[in-house]
Amino acid sequence: MSFQDFTKLDVWISARQLTNSIYAIIKEFPNSEQFRLTNQMRRCAVSVPSNIAEGCGRNTTKGKLVFFYISRGSLFELETQLYISLDQNFIDENIFNEVLEKIQISKKLRNGFINYFKRLDDGK
Repeated sequence: MSFQDFTKLDVWISARQLTNSIYAIIKEFPNSEQFRLTNQMRRCAVSVPSNIAEGCGRNTTKGKLVFFYISRGSLFELETQLYISLDQNFIDENIFNEVLEKIQISKKLRNGFINYFKRLDDGK
């Protein structure tokens, strides 16, 4: 499989599903959060699959890795925002656990993807 066909990659599919989950839960947040936490969460969630796609379009392994690391960083940021959402009672614990599980799966897939490309880069 060509990495330019990123839409078939489990790492991208998982990230896209996570993004859709985030969009669904923030619809229930208070209107006062529209330009605060919800905006941040949307931006992070969209960044995760977007940076995978951009990385797949890069010509060099180092170029790819830069964007895969950005995607990973966005996952950590999103996880923090999910905890804040729980702390502020914007989501209940069941939703928190469901989305956190999706984040953990996405992290594992991303780390495997990054490690694969790091091995390619080390093999030069």
